Amino acid sequence: MKYRRILLKLSGEALAGDKGYGVDPDILEHIAKEVKAVHDKGVEIGIVIGGGNIHRGVAGATRGMDRTTSDHMGMLATIINALALQDALERCDVFTRVMSAITMNEISEPYIRRRAERHLEKKRVVIFAAGTGNPYFTTDTAAALRGNEIDAQVIFKATKVDGMYDKDPMVHDDAVKFDELKYIDVLNKGIKVMDSTAISLCMDNNVEIVVFNMFESGNILRAVEGENIGTRVF
Repeated sequence: MKYRRILLKLSGEALAGDKGYGVDPDILEHIAKEVKAVHDKGVEIGIVIGGGNIHRGVAGATRGMDRTTSDHMGMLATIINALALQDALERCDVFTRVMSAITMNEISEPYIRRRAERHLEKKRVVIFAAGTGNPYFTTDTAAALRGNEIDAQVIFKATKVDGMYDKDPMVHDDAVKFDELKYIDVLNKGIKVMDSTAISLCMDNNVEIVVFNMFESGNILRAVEGENIGTRVF
């Protein structure tokens, strides 16, 4: 394996599948099997999952809701997704812990960095829920933050498309894919796959980012093995 410890960022929207809302059990099963294939190779895995399949803070704010309230609702949505993913992983015999930035002792552990690292050392998959615990920060930023805190060697951003493009490939047929990009180029070009705060945090701490299609079977394992898939940001 090229990487010993990774941080995997999953979008909440992806969990909804074709339904557009909620959690699709088939998608959960697919993700769990992909993660298990990497875990079985001895790789230590942290996961940050979004909540956009249930509620998006920014979307709520644009329709008149208080932004802080809306973001807190989004954090709770990530808890729901984290518990769903934990269940799917443990049905695949992968020991998993959910650690939340918002204290919910009955359903998750509070996020403590040293405890998270100990779980990873014991080969448990750790799902980091509730973002950073603060409004106005996305789960992309949470992924960059947690990735740095646990000393992950790379952040894998799993999406519906196979990398970064100069414009949305779902809308524009002439969109051009990038195989590699510098952090500063992502910021200058305004590429929106990850927000600028997350990119800047990774740039400041030299944490590599790989963006790839999560729905192609075996892609997570290929990325961990160092195969050139998707777009690499460094």
